[in-house]
Amino acid sequence: MSPFSQDVQDYLALRRSLGHDLSDAGRLLPRFAGYLESIGAEFVSTEAALAWSCQPDVPASSTVWPKRMTAARGFARYMAGVDARTEVPPPGLVASRQHWRPPFIYSNADVLALMGQARLLPTSPFRALTFETLVGLLATTGLRVGEAIKLGRDDIDWAEGVLFVHRSKFGKSRQVPLQQTSVTALALYAKERDKLKGRLPTPNFFVSLHGTPLIYAVVGQVFRELCAGAGVGASSSVRPRIHDLRHSFAVHCLAQWYSEGVDVQARLPLLSTYLGHREPRYTYWYLSAAPELLAHAARRLETASAVTR
Repeated sequence: MSPFSQDVQDYLALRRSLGHDLSDAGRLLPRFAGYLESIGAEFVSTEAALAWSCQPDVPASSTVWPKRMTAARGFARYMAGVDARTEVPPPGLVASRQHWRPPFIYSNADVLALMGQARLLPTSPFRALTFETLVGLLATTGLRVGEAIKLGRDDIDWAEGVLFVHRSKFGKSRQVPLQQTSVTALALYAKERDKLKGRLPTPNFFVSLHGTPLIYAVVGQVFRELCAGAGVGASSSVRPRIHDLRHSFAVHCLAQWYSEGVDVQARLPLLSTYLGHREPRYTYWYLSAAPELLAHAARRLETASAVTR
């Protein structure tokens, strides 16, 4: 078995152990490994992935080319954690009606920069505090944007430090434990909100300058302005979105668990419940959102395999 063939088998075994079906990848990637071997490739490159994906053995209008590239890109993300020379093909090289958009993973420095930029928002100090607090809450809890906007003033247990999300996506409700720093920041915002607005016409926790609920489209527009002003994502090929704060929370949580050496497989259902996923299998997606997570998982699988031999 060639080195690439073994890498493909390791990749497929890893992803399947994490709950992925991979029917297309399981059929296509052994052929990709054979192609890499046939051209004498030493590592996975964008050029090789593109040449293999677009081999003229099927009509260009079919879905085979994009399926090949999707499989090759997933394998390349895995190999990037194994061989630093690996090139991960960027999205869009092969046209497809549907393609996976990689999330922008915010660093702690990115989040602090966005919150700092929010403090510079014009119009009113209260508006600036609203977006600073909102960004901080999204980054530290992984809440969906809509959940944060709909949060009510009675949805926080201040004594226990727990936030209640009611009838969110799929009609599910859940409790979200908060860090003490988050409780403190929310309490400060609530104090300023009540002091500036007095009797509010809405029960929402976050409100506009007029005391009305925040509008999703406006929040998204302001967030894009914050990214531009803070220079967050300026050098990235992936445009940062506000929803990517949720992806980032999950990825950082998983990375921390791996670094601590805990049983990530056992804890994934807990993260799934915390994020409000309908099924744990949706949480597995985050393991492929960042190459370093697949590298962590691969090392864990290798260690487990060595113990059982």
